[in-house]
Amino acid sequence: MQPLVITMGDPTGIGPELILRTLTAGRLPERPLLIAGDTQVLLETATQLRLEPQLEEADNGRKILRFAATALQLQPVSQLNPKELKPGAPDAACGRGMIDYIEWATAECLAGRAAAMVTCPINKAAINAAGCHFPGNTELLEERCRAGRVVMMLAGRRLRVTLVTTHTALSAVPGRLSYTEILSTIQITDQSLRRQFGLPNPRIAVLALNPHAGEQGLFGDEEQRLIQPAITQAQRDGITASGPHSADTLFYFAARGDYDAVVCMYHDQGLIPLKLLHFNDAVNITLGLPIVRTSVDHGTAYDLVGTGRASIASLQAAIRMADQMADNFRKAKCPND
Repeated sequence: MQPLVITMGDPTGIGPELILRTLTAGRLPERPLLIAGDTQVLLETATQLRLEPQLEEADNGRKILRFAATALQLQPVSQLNPKELKPGAPDAACGRGMIDYIEWATAECLAGRAAAMVTCPINKAAINAAGCHFPGNTELLEERCRAGRVVMMLAGRRLRVTLVTTHTALSAVPGRLSYTEILSTIQITDQSLRRQFGLPNPRIAVLALNPHAGEQGLFGDEEQRLIQPAITQAQRDGITASGPHSADTLFYFAARGDYDAVVCMYHDQGLIPLKLLHFNDAVNITLGLPIVRTSVDHGTAYDLVGTGRASIASLQAAIRMADQMADNFRKAKCPND
């Protein structure tokens, strides 16, 4: 069985601690887990957590960190000195490490040697200081996988949302919306729900931009000009999409199970209700890639590094979701297996 690769994220952030606490807490999939990270940083973190790790060499050049009943497989990708690292202050070497973890895991997934990848949070300024001029994990993965358009999904047990626009100023959102972007978001959402979530006929709700779905043009015409035509075309393509729905009422019905995903026009339209329901256990998923990638839905949490107070629920959920998505993705590609 091919492993799930977990990237360590920012060596000075919460990633190393979350990985160790999650893996020693148990209740994880049977699929092997492999960490792309830094041996000494993880050893130092384990010592701080009083895990008393033992380091062993594996036959394939990897390392094994063993704690009591838990053995952690590690692919050493960077060679940092933890004594020189300060929590919350990553330098360019840390930034290079963050990039290398992602690129190694991506290559393993593309080559079929890994079933999926789960990413811990990175520091965007640090990766840019290291010469990688991308806003974050998603954009780097999009380029390395040579994907077309990718879509951000945030998901929990009760609600899944995808975004037409992501990190865009609210004043710029109307100008960033287009028929093409809305339609492709619906299409990628539908395809991913089928292939990676195993839903044969997903039900997709598409939100309006304006209050009361524009009230027939009284509060704006984006619904008539852009959103409704995209929904109509998606329906012609065989997608079970409906809308434009007014955002102030739709989430009640989505949260009770009437829809499998909600396509949202802008960031906070989708993430406010999602985080209301799934603040601790939401998973960030990149749709449209040729591989499975999930991530925690939080940042580097510098204020919590070393305190033991950071929740591991999001990483646990991201690992479980990646495992199930990997199975569904394999079955979709090889239905006779």
